[in-house]
Amino acid sequence: MNKITRIGLDIAKNVFALHAVNEHGKTVKRQTLSRAKVLPFFANLDPCLIGIESCASSQYWARELTRQGHTVKLMNPKFIIPHRKSGKNDANDAEAICEAVGRPNMRFVAVKSVEQQAVCGLHRSRQHLSHSRTALINHCRGLLAEFGVVLLQGAEKLRKELPALLADESIGIPPILHAMMQEHLADLARMDQRIHAIDQQLKVWMSQHAEAERLEQIKGVGVITATAFVASVVDAHLFKNSRQFAAWLGLVPKQYSSGGKSRLGGITKQGDVYLRTLLVQGARGIVYQAGKREDRLSGWIKALVARAGVNKAVIAVAAKQARIIWAMLVHDAAFQPERIGVAA
Repeated sequence: MNKITRIGLDIAKNVFALHAVNEHGKTVKRQTLSRAKVLPFFANLDPCLIGIESCASSQYWARELTRQGHTVKLMNPKFIIPHRKSGKNDANDAEAICEAVGRPNMRFVAVKSVEQQAVCGLHRSRQHLSHSRTALINHCRGLLAEFGVVLLQGAEKLRKELPALLADESIGIPPILHAMMQEHLADLARMDQRIHAIDQQLKVWMSQHAEAERLEQIKGVGVITATAFVASVVDAHLFKNSRQFAAWLGLVPKQYSSGGKSRLGGITKQGDVYLRTLLVQGARGIVYQAGKREDRLSGWIKALVARAGVNKAVIAVAAKQARIIWAMLVHDAAFQPERIGVAA
C-alpha cells in the first residue's frame, strides 16, 4: 500500500517539493528536498512515473531521472493550474503536478537530448545578441540625434556613416563623446562577429543532420529556421495532424464558440514565440515576392492578399509552412513543391 507509483515534482533552484501516491492514488509521501538530495532520493526508489512542469531546468531533470530508470513526463504549466485545489505554494503545486500527470488525456512535452538543448542554446544566444545589437544601434542614433545628427534607420547606415561623422570636426559631435562612440562601434563589430560565428556553427550542424537539410529546401526556410525546428521539435508524431502542429505554434484563430455558433478571432500566439517569429518572417518574404512570380502558390497568395490583406496573407503562408514542416518531419520526406496545395 505504501509503494510509490506516481510522483509530482515541483522543481526550483534550491528547494524541491514532491508529492507521491500509490497505485490507488492515496498520498504516500510529501517531502521537501534540497537540490543536492534530489538525485540520491530518486536513485533509491523503484522506477515510477514522475511529473514535472515544463520550465527552466526541467529538461535537465527529465534526462537525469530517466537515466535512473524512471518514466518522466513534462507538462505545460497552464495544464496543471486546474488541478491545484487551493492557494499556490510548493506543496500544492507538487500535488497538482502529481494529479495532472496521471490524467489519461494529458498532453506532454517531449524531452530534448543534450545536443538538441545545446542547439537551442545557440539560437537563444543568437537572439540575445541580435536584440542587444539593435538596442546598441538605437542608443547610438538617439545620442547623435541630440546633437542634430540624424541617421537613417538600419545597421549598415550606422556602420558606414558613423566613422566619417566622428572624423569630421564640423559635424558638432562633442569630443568628449568620440571615445565612447568608437567603443560602441567596436562593440557593434564584436556582436556582428559573434552572430556570424553562431551562424557558421548552425550551418555545420545542419550539414550533419539530414532532417535540417531537407527543411532548408522549403521556400522561406533557411539555416536558422531549419535548425531551430529540428532542435525544438523532438518528435513530430506527438501531433495528431498538421493543424495541431500549427496550433502549437499559435498560428490558428482563437475560438470562442458556443451553442453551435462559431466565433473566430486573431491568432492565438501560443507556443514558442521564436519559432513562430521565424516562420512569419520567412512568410513575409514569400508574400512580397509573390507579385513577381506566376506559379500556383504565388497566384493563391495574390488572390489572398487582394481578399484579406497582406498581414493575414502572411499568417496564412506561415501556417502553410508549418504544415509542410510537420509533414516532412513525420514522413521523413524531401520537399515536394509540386504537391503544395492552395487551400488556407
